[in-house]
Amino acid sequence: MSETSQAEAEHLAKLARMAGQIADFFEAYSDEEAKAAIAAHINKFWPRRMRDDLLNHFAQDDARLHPLVLAALPGVRPGSAVRR
Repeated sequence: MSETSQAEAEHLAKLARMAGQIADFFEAYSDEEAKAAIAAHINKFWPRRMRDDLLNHFAQDDARLHPLVLAALPGVRPGSAVRR
């Protein structure tokens, strides 16, 4: 694996881990409240580039993401044009 792709893989793993930690916090909420709270947290605290990376690199059925994060993805605002 090239140095660039290794760095990108590590960055994406970190995004998945961070999003999972947010989901873990909101797991006690109802699913609807959790989805909204996760999306709101990501929209408020993650810069555009991180939101774009999350939306561009993780599919709706990606096993690397916590199920609540997957459910919250439609509520995450893109920072720029998103390729899905």
